[in-house]
Amino acid sequence: MQELASYLNDHLAGSVGALELLDRLIDAYRGKPLEHFFQKLRGDIHHDQEQLKELIQKLGVEESAVRKAGAWIAEKLSRAKIELGESPEGETGLFLALEALVLGITGKRSLWRALQSASRTVPQLARLDYNGLEKRAIEQCERVEARRLETARTAFRPK
Repeated sequence: MQELASYLNDHLAGSVGALELLDRLIDAYRGKPLEHFFQKLRGDIHHDQEQLKELIQKLGVEESAVRKAGAWIAEKLSRAKIELGESPEGETGLFLALEALVLGITGKRSLWRALQSASRTVPQLARLDYNGLEKRAIEQCERVEARRLETARTAFRPK
Protein backbone atom coordinates (compact mmCIF):
# COMPACT_ATOMS: atom_id res chain seq x y z
CA MET A 1 0.00 0.00 0.00
CA GLN A 2 3.02 2.30 0.48
CA GLU A 3 3.72 2.37 -3.27
CA LEU A 4 0.08 3.13 -4.01
CA ALA A 5 0.03 5.92 -1.40
CA SER A 6 3.13 7.46 -2.96
CA TYR A 7 1.67 7.21 -6.46
CA LEU A 8 -1.62 8.81 -5.44
CA ASN A 9 0.16 11.61 -3.61
CA ASP A 10 2.35 12.29 -6.64
CA HIS A 11 -0.77 12.79 -8.73
CA LEU A 12 -2.44 14.87 -6.03
CA ALA A 13 0.62 17.13 -5.98
CA GLY A 14 0.43 17.41 -9.77
CA SER A 15 -3.18 18.57 -9.49
CA VAL A 16 -2.14 21.21 -6.96
CA GLY A 17 0.45 22.53 -9.41
CA ALA A 18 -2.08 22.51 -12.25
CA LEU A 19 -4.63 24.48 -10.23
CA GLU A 20 -1.98 27.03 -9.22
CA LEU A 21 -0.99 27.46 -12.87
CA LEU A 22 -4.63 27.82 -13.89
CA ASP A 23 -5.20 30.47 -11.21
CA ARG A 24 -2.30 32.39 -12.67
CA LEU A 25 -3.64 32.01 -16.22
CA ILE A 26 -7.11 33.17 -15.15
CA ASP A 27 -5.57 36.29 -13.58
CA ALA A 28 -3.37 36.96 -16.61
CA TYR A 29 -6.26 36.73 -19.07
CA ARG A 30 -8.99 38.34 -16.97
CA GLY A 31 -11.57 40.02 -19.19
CA LYS A 32 -10.34 38.17 -22.27
CA PRO A 33 -11.81 35.08 -23.98
CA LEU A 34 -9.10 32.85 -22.51
CA GLU A 35 -10.31 33.64 -18.99
CA HIS A 36 -13.48 31.59 -19.51
CA PHE A 37 -11.51 28.75 -21.12
CA PHE A 38 -9.18 28.54 -18.12
CA GLN A 39 -12.00 28.90 -15.57
CA LYS A 40 -13.87 25.95 -17.08
CA LEU A 41 -10.72 23.85 -17.20
CA ARG A 42 -9.94 24.77 -13.59
CA GLY A 43 -13.40 23.62 -12.53
CA ASP A 44 -12.91 20.31 -14.34
CA ILE A 45 -9.48 19.71 -12.82
CA HIS A 46 -10.71 20.69 -9.36
CA HIS A 47 -13.53 18.15 -9.69
CA ASP A 48 -11.03 15.45 -10.66
CA GLN A 49 -8.80 16.45 -7.75
CA GLU A 50 -11.76 16.01 -5.39
CA GLN A 51 -12.33 12.51 -6.79
CA LEU A 52 -8.70 11.67 -6.11
CA LYS A 53 -8.82 13.13 -2.59
CA GLU A 54 -11.94 11.11 -1.84
CA LEU A 55 -10.21 7.93 -3.00
CA ILE A 56 -7.14 8.74 -0.90
CA GLN A 57 -9.33 9.29 2.15
CA LYS A 58 -11.34 6.10 1.65
CA LEU A 59 -8.13 4.10 1.31
CA GLY A 60 -6.92 5.54 4.62
CA VAL A 61 -3.90 7.09 2.94
CA GLU A 62 -2.50 10.31 4.35
CA GLU A 63 -2.19 13.26 1.98
CA SER A 64 1.43 14.38 1.68
CA ALA A 65 1.64 18.03 2.67
CA VAL A 66 5.30 18.02 1.60
CA ARG A 67 4.47 16.90 -1.94
CA LYS A 68 1.63 19.40 -2.25
CA ALA A 69 3.90 22.19 -0.99
CA GLY A 70 6.59 21.09 -3.43
CA ALA A 71 4.13 21.35 -6.33
CA TRP A 72 3.08 24.80 -5.14
CA ILE A 73 6.71 25.94 -4.99
CA ALA A 74 7.50 24.41 -8.40
CA GLU A 75 4.66 26.40 -9.98
CA LYS A 76 5.97 29.59 -8.39
CA LEU A 77 9.48 28.88 -9.72
CA SER A 78 8.10 28.19 -13.21
CA ARG A 79 6.99 31.82 -13.39
CA ALA A 80 10.53 32.81 -14.38
CA LYS A 81 10.22 30.63 -17.50
CA ILE A 82 6.51 31.06 -18.22
CA GLU A 83 5.98 34.77 -18.84
CA LEU A 84 2.38 35.66 -19.63
CA GLY A 85 0.84 38.70 -21.28
CA GLU A 86 0.52 40.55 -24.56
CA SER A 87 4.22 40.55 -25.48
CA PRO A 88 5.82 38.00 -27.83
CA GLU A 89 7.33 36.37 -24.73
CA GLY A 90 3.81 36.17 -23.34
CA GLU A 91 2.68 34.12 -26.35
CA THR A 92 5.56 31.71 -25.80
CA GLY A 93 4.74 31.59 -22.08
CA LEU A 94 1.11 30.80 -22.88
CA PHE A 95 2.27 28.01 -25.20
CA LEU A 96 4.52 26.57 -22.45
CA ALA A 97 1.71 26.78 -19.88
CA LEU A 98 -0.69 24.98 -22.21
CA GLU A 99 1.94 22.32 -22.91
CA ALA A 100 2.46 21.79 -19.17
CA LEU A 101 -1.30 21.35 -18.78
CA VAL A 102 -1.45 18.84 -21.65
CA LEU A 103 1.33 16.82 -20.02
CA GLY A 104 -0.42 16.91 -16.65
CA ILE A 105 -3.78 15.89 -18.06
CA THR A 106 -2.12 13.06 -19.99
CA GLY A 107 -0.59 11.91 -16.71
CA LYS A 108 -4.01 12.08 -15.06
CA ARG A 109 -5.47 9.89 -17.79
CA SER A 110 -2.67 7.39 -17.14
CA LEU A 111 -3.52 7.50 -13.43
CA TRP A 112 -7.16 6.58 -14.05
CA ARG A 113 -6.16 3.77 -16.43
CA ALA A 114 -3.62 2.35 -13.97
CA LEU A 115 -6.09 2.47 -11.07
CA GLN A 116 -8.76 0.77 -13.16
CA SER A 117 -6.32 -2.01 -14.01
CA ALA A 118 -5.12 -2.33 -10.40
CA SER A 119 -8.73 -2.42 -9.14
CA ARG A 120 -8.94 -5.98 -10.47
CA THR A 121 -6.49 -7.09 -7.78
CA VAL A 122 -7.03 -4.31 -5.21
CA PRO A 123 -10.77 -4.24 -4.56
CA GLN A 124 -10.54 -1.05 -2.49
CA LEU A 125 -9.75 0.81 -5.72
CA ALA A 126 -13.04 -0.21 -7.35
CA ARG A 127 -14.75 2.92 -6.06
CA LEU A 128 -14.62 5.30 -9.01
CA ASP A 129 -15.98 5.42 -12.53
CA TYR A 130 -12.57 5.14 -14.16
CA ASN A 131 -14.01 4.98 -17.68
CA GLY A 132 -15.85 8.24 -17.08
CA LEU A 133 -12.79 9.86 -15.53
CA GLU A 134 -10.63 8.76 -18.43
CA LYS A 135 -13.15 10.19 -20.92
CA ARG A 136 -13.09 13.50 -19.02
CA ALA A 137 -9.28 13.54 -19.21
CA ILE A 138 -9.38 12.84 -22.95
CA GLU A 139 -11.85 15.67 -23.51
CA GLN A 140 -9.81 18.06 -21.38
CA CYS A 141 -6.63 17.11 -23.21
CA GLU A 142 -8.25 17.62 -26.61
CA ARG A 143 -9.48 21.10 -25.61
CA VAL A 144 -6.11 22.19 -24.26
CA GLU A 145 -4.15 20.61 -27.11
CA ALA A 146 -6.27 22.46 -29.69
CA ARG A 147 -5.54 25.74 -27.90
CA ARG A 148 -1.83 24.84 -27.58
CA LEU A 149 -1.51 24.20 -31.32
CA GLU A 150 -3.38 27.42 -32.10
CA THR A 151 -0.97 29.29 -29.83
CA ALA A 152 2.07 27.66 -31.48
CA ARG A 153 1.22 29.43 -34.72
CA THR A 154 1.70 32.83 -33.14
CA ALA A 155 4.30 31.94 -30.50
CA PHE A 156 6.82 30.64 -33.03
CA ARG A 157 6.29 32.88 -36.04
CA PRO A 158 9.30 35.02 -36.92
CA LYS A 159 9.31 38.36 -35.19
